[in-house]
Amino acid sequence: MTDFITLDPAPAPAPGKGATVLEVRDLSVDFGVDKKWVPAAIGLNYEVRAGEVLAIVGESGSGKSASSMALLGLLPSNSRVSGSVKLAGQELLGGNEANIRSVRGKDVAVIFQEPMTALNPVYTVGAQIVETIRLHNEVSPDQARERALRMLELVELPDPEKAYKSYPHQLSGGQRQRAMIAQSLSCDPKLLIADEPTTALDVTVQAEILDLMRNLRNKLDSAIVLITHDMGVVADLADRIAVMRRGLIVETGTAAEIFHNPQHEYTRALLAAVPHLGQGGAANDDDVDVTAALAAATHADLDAVPRSELLRRERENAAALAAAASAASTAAKEQGEPVLELTDVAIEYPKQGRVPAFRAVEGANLAIYPGQVVGLVGESGSGKTTIGRAAVGLLPVAAGTMKVVGQDISAAKKNGRQLHEMRRHVGMVFQDPSSSLNPRLPIGESIGEPMFLAGVAKGAELQSRIEALLDQVELPRDYRNRYPHELSGGQKQRVGIARALSLKPKLMVADEPTSALDVSVQAKVLELFQNLQKELGFACLFVTHDLAVVDVLADRICVMQRGRIVEQGTRDQILRNPQEPYTQRLLAAVPLPDPEKQRERRELRAQLLSGAS
Repeated sequence: MTDFITLDPAPAPAPGKGATVLEVRDLSVDFGVDKKWVPAAIGLNYEVRAGEVLAIVGESGSGKSASSMALLGLLPSNSRVSGSVKLAGQELLGGNEANIRSVRGKDVAVIFQEPMTALNPVYTVGAQIVETIRLHNEVSPDQARERALRMLELVELPDPEKAYKSYPHQLSGGQRQRAMIAQSLSCDPKLLIADEPTTALDVTVQAEILDLMRNLRNKLDSAIVLITHDMGVVADLADRIAVMRRGLIVETGTAAEIFHNPQHEYTRALLAAVPHLGQGGAANDDDVDVTAALAAATHADLDAVPRSELLRRERENAAALAAAASAASTAAKEQGEPVLELTDVAIEYPKQGRVPAFRAVEGANLAIYPGQVVGLVGESGSGKTTIGRAAVGLLPVAAGTMKVVGQDISAAKKNGRQLHEMRRHVGMVFQDPSSSLNPRLPIGESIGEPMFLAGVAKGAELQSRIEALLDQVELPRDYRNRYPHELSGGQKQRVGIARALSLKPKLMVADEPTSALDVSVQAKVLELFQNLQKELGFACLFVTHDLAVVDVLADRICVMQRGRIVEQGTRDQILRNPQEPYTQRLLAAVPLPDPEKQRERRELRAQLLSGAS
């Protein structure tokens, strides 16, 4: 078996070099809905060469995923596909199922968007990777196990042996994504279709996975089709870009052409909607996003000035901005009683059978006031989601005091009535929309269920409120009768947001609420959050790994590492003048939606990591 890649950096090949691995001609995809054919992709033409990354970008429902899944016959039975798809000269469409199955996983691998639904919940992660390896390679179980452990180590899982023996539900969202990437790469594929491969990953692991995919492309000369809405990821990895809208490719070009000289109006609007660090700061200057804390070396035009002097100037400027922002935030936001208050809180997952209790959060102190947004950031497994779940009473508080909407819920696990009353004032948006929506309920019923059960609306008034919430999250009203499987990932996430807003909560706990949204819809949802806050005055605990989003939305930011809050302060203090080395590394890992700046950021991150080691 071919030795797998390492994480050593290697120069990227020039776009266009190598033989054609994938050739798509006149590809069209239609779905049968209500006895008529609805087009999802129309006459697509593109090719991907060995050692090249083609990024397919566009809004949710534009046909990105549907057209890519059609390449391997992974669409549901109510679909029809026409055109030609050739892998290394071999036609894939119209062939027998046995040939397609032999190609899947070996010559072509897929990283799916939602790992919780892509991984089998009744088998361990290791068993699933071993199955993939042995299905396509004549190796012994011991050899397959060794290979699987190497793959889990390669994708930076903290304890590969433990992950190997774990079931998918025992891993965090980011860890599940890494396990699925390990499975996809286990047979050294010629073509890798990556459908939102970094959606669930924090920025530091995302940077590592992008390095991994870049080295896969370089060392094994693999072709990669990258489907994503994250333009920072596109800038980091893509050689060429195809922009899709309503089933059509409206523009193609190299990464430099698309980012610096987009021709189509839709492409320009898409790039304008991309959030980036510095967008929410008082200075609102793209070049002052994180250089105040990291290094002036990311800007070549500043090389003539000594770095120490640049850092001193920028730190002074950032400190002044932070002080002003802090005073304004305190005066405007910290009024009245906190909606959520944690005092020396420890949270643990209870003992289950032979599995001992696990303490996920220790010594947490945090307060959120009415109308205030607090961003909770950190790597996968740092305890962010744990705090969010405890805030709505889904996890017990092991030590300390937690008050939600004025009620002490530290011991409320024994008082179901108190928890029920508290939850009427709290809304939650979950990270994975597919597993949080009932697959048997139309989305209108999912949105209306909290209002009906709480007794706040029924009949015509309930239907009117459902329609108003669909309007707010930019979904057509006739979608109310659709089921979750009939919606794209981004559309399902918007349903989850509408459901969380249905009872007009005093506290919103948002666990990665924009992770599945394309950039243009994400911008609308962030604007929606801000508008609803002004109207309803709710507080929000915004759990995310996207620092650019939290820069746009948050008043204060808490940074978590290994179960502890290591730094907190105003948005400008944390993002423009971080004091903790861990926070600095997080900021350096954020991809920029610009190929040249992202290359410089990547070099800066490598310097920081080498300095830390």
